Amino acid sequence: MNNKELLLKEIEDIPEGKIQEVIDFIHFLKWQDRKETLGFMQISESSLAEVWDNPKDDEAWNDL
Repeated sequence: MNNKELLLKEIEDIPEGKIQEVIDFIHFLKWQDRKETLGFMQISESSLAEVWDNPKDDEAWNDL
């Protein structure tokens, strides 16, 4: 049994009153992943700004 199947089996056994807590936790985990990805994107953007934003390349791309 893989982890996803195990998780689904565990969810089947959760009392109805706890299901919303599980859903909230799953949303939290997804948000945490998106937040981390966004952080990496922001770091990359600032570190590559000189490469992306410079007069020489701007001039080369103006005619496209």
